[in-house]
Amino acid sequence: MKTTLDALRAPHALITIIGAASALGAPHAGSAAAPAVLQEGALARRLAAIGPSVEWARTLLPTDAERAPCTAEADTASAQDTPPAPTRMAPRIAANAGFARRLADHIAALPAGSFPLVLGGDHAIAAGTWRGIGRRRGRAPGLIWIDAHLDSHTDATTHSGNIHGMPLAALLGAGHAALTGIPGPTLDPARTCIVGARAWEPEEQALLAGLGVRVFDMGEIRARGLPAVFCDALSIARADPEAGFGVSLDLDALDPHALPAVTCPEAEGLDPRAIADVMLSLRACADFIALEIVEYRPDLDPDHRSADWIIEFATAALGPATAWLRAKERHFGAANYAPLPAVFQRGEGVWLWDTDGRRYLDMMSAYSAVSFGHSHPRLVEALVAQAQRLALTSRAFSSDRLPIFLERLCTTFGYERALPVNTGLEAVETALKAARKWGYKVKGIAPGRARILACEGNFHGRSIAIVGLSGNAAYRDGFGPFPPGLERVPFGDANALEAAITPDTAAFLVEPIQGEGDIVVPPPGYLSRCAEICRRHDVLLIADEVQTGLGRTGRLLACDHEGVRPDGLILGKALGGGLLPVSAFLADRRVMDVFGPGDHGSTFGGNPLAAAVGTEVLALLAETRPWEHAERLGERLIARLHAAALPCVREVRGRGLLIGLALEPALADAAEVAQCLLARGIATRDTHGNVIRLAPPLVIDAATLDEAVARILDTLRTLTAPAPDAAVAHMQ
Repeated sequence: MKTTLDALRAPHALITIIGAASALGAPHAGSAAAPAVLQEGALARRLAAIGPSVEWARTLLPTDAERAPCTAEADTASAQDTPPAPTRMAPRIAANAGFARRLADHIAALPAGSFPLVLGGDHAIAAGTWRGIGRRRGRAPGLIWIDAHLDSHTDATTHSGNIHGMPLAALLGAGHAALTGIPGPTLDPARTCIVGARAWEPEEQALLAGLGVRVFDMGEIRARGLPAVFCDALSIARADPEAGFGVSLDLDALDPHALPAVTCPEAEGLDPRAIADVMLSLRACADFIALEIVEYRPDLDPDHRSADWIIEFATAALGPATAWLRAKERHFGAANYAPLPAVFQRGEGVWLWDTDGRRYLDMMSAYSAVSFGHSHPRLVEALVAQAQRLALTSRAFSSDRLPIFLERLCTTFGYERALPVNTGLEAVETALKAARKWGYKVKGIAPGRARILACEGNFHGRSIAIVGLSGNAAYRDGFGPFPPGLERVPFGDANALEAAITPDTAAFLVEPIQGEGDIVVPPPGYLSRCAEICRRHDVLLIADEVQTGLGRTGRLLACDHEGVRPDGLILGKALGGGLLPVSAFLADRRVMDVFGPGDHGSTFGGNPLAAAVGTEVLALLAETRPWEHAERLGERLIARLHAAALPCVREVRGRGLLIGLALEPALADAAEVAQCLLARGIATRDTHGNVIRLAPPLVIDAATLDEAVARILDTLRTLTAPAPDAAVAHMQ
C-alpha cells in the first residue's frame, strides 16, 4: 500500500509550549524564571529537529494582585518557626488558585491537534494544568506524578505552608475550596499514581491511601527497577484509553547530584538517564495527551546541566514513535538498505537504546567502526573540543592537527607516508589509483594495460571501480560496464594468485580475513605466501584492513598473524572512533610518491576534526592495546560456540572478536536468526552466506559476552528445536 504524506504526520504534529512563570507556591522565587530561560535555550529547536512542529504559545506571569499576598506571606513566615494558620494562608492559596485558573483556561482553549507541554514554575501550577487538560478532553485524564514528594497536603495538614505541597490533593478533590474549585474534572484516584516518592508526612500518606492512589516509592523502584515500575504506572494511568493520560515531572524526583537545580532537593533520587529512557515509551502511546515539567531553578544551574536534562526528557517523551520513523525513512529514503525493525537513538559503550527505550547489546559494532564502544568519553571530548575550534579548511590550506595525525599514523603502523580520506571506499579507490600509477611510472607497465587482482568473495566497497572487482552478482547488476584491468582469483589459494600474475599485474588487493564475505579465514600461511609471490613478481601487496585493523582480530593488524607487512595498507572504520568517517591509505615513498599535486584529493579528507579524533584513537590504541583483550575473549567465544555443538551450526570461524557463525541452511536461516536475536536484545546482522556476524565493541567484558553467548545459543536451540509432532514421529 502506498504511503501518503498524511499518514506520515508526527503523532504530536504540533507541540504547544506554555510557560507558567509562577513560584507563588514555593519558598523561593527562583523557579519563576525557568520558562524564560528555557525559551531562550535550545528546547524548542531540539524538539523541532526530531520531527514535530513546535510553537511557544505564551508564558503566563502572575499578576500584581497575585504576587502581593504571597510576598507578604513569605515575609511573615520567615519571622516565624511554626506553619501559618489556615486563615493566614487563605490569601496566598487564593493567589495560587487565581494563577492556576488562568492557566487552566488557557490550556482548555488550545486548538484541537496541539499537544500541551507546560513548563513551570513551581508544582502548584499543576492544579491548573490538569484541570485545563481535563476540560480540553471532556473528562479527567489519567496521571503519572513523578515526584520526590506526595504533594498531597491540604491547608489543614501542611507542615510548611507552601502551596506547592498541595496540588495533587486539590486535583483529587481534597483541600481548600479555592484550589479544588478550579473548573475541570477531578482526577480519578484509580488512574492516578506517584513515581519516585521518598519524602512525605503521615497526613499525605493517609489521604492518598484512603483514596486508593498507588505510590511507587524509591524502595520499590530500587527493588524492581524503574522500567518495571513505569510499566505498571502506565497501566494505571491508561486504564481509560478514551480519557488519555499525562505525566507531571517534578525535577526534585531526580537525584540532586545529577540534577541539582531544583527547589526542594531530596537525596537518593531517580537517575536522570533512567527517567529519559523510560519516557521514550511514551512515544508509542497514542493516548498520551500532555506533559508538565516543573521546579527548575535556573539560578542554581550555571553550567546549564539541568536545563540540558529538561531538553532530554522532553525530546524522549515527545519524539516520533518507531513505526512513524520507519515509515518516514521508507517514504523519503532510497531503498538501498533494508534495516532490521529497531530505531536506535542512543549508544553507550557496548549498549544501544531504541526509540521505545529498549536496550540492546551491540554485537556488530557498525561493521567494526565502533571498536572503542559508543560515545567513548575521550573520543567525544576530542571531537567536541576540535569542533568548537576548527572543523574544516579543505586541503588548500594546512591545519595544525593533520601533521600530528599523519605522523602518528605512520609511526604506529610503520610506513613512510599516509594519505587521509573519509570513507573506507575512498581509501580503497586511493590504493587502486596509487597501484595503477605505480605500475606505469615505476614498474614500467605499458599505458592502459595495468591489471589489479582481488579475491572471490571480496568486499572492498560499492563504487563502480570496486564493484568491478566484486564477484557478487547483486552488487554488479545494472552498474556495468566496469573499468578494465580488474580481475579476481580464488581466496585462500596462493597458487591461483601466482598463476594469474602477468608482467602487467600491478597489485594484489586482499582482505586478510574476509568480513562481509562471510567471515572467512584463509588457510595458515596463505598471506605470507602471497607476500612472497608478490615480492618475487614485483607486484604490490595491498591489504584492506578497514574491518580487521586496529585490534579487531587479536592483533594490531590482521596481517600481523603471519608477520606480513604489505606494500600498501588501507585503514578505516575504527580509525574514526565510531564518531565520523576517517580512513587512510598508507605506503612507503616508493609507492606514495607517484602522487603529485592535483593527482588525488578530497575536500574533507584529513580535515582538522577527523585528524583530532583519529589522533585520539591512535593514543587509545597504544595505551589500551585492545587486540590483547580481543584475542582472549575471542578464544573464549569460539570455545563456547564449539562446545555447544548445535546441529544447526556447521562452522565457527574467525579470529579475535570477528566471528562468523555459519548455519546449516536446512535448519536455520541467518536472517531469521538475526530478527529473533534483535527481539532478545542482541543487535547483529547476517552476512551473505547464511552466517551470523558476532563482532562486539572491543571494550566488551567477559561477563557481558558470556550473557550474549547464552542468549544466542538459546535462540538457536529454540529456533531449531523439532516441533512436538515431529519429535513423536521421529521416535516412532
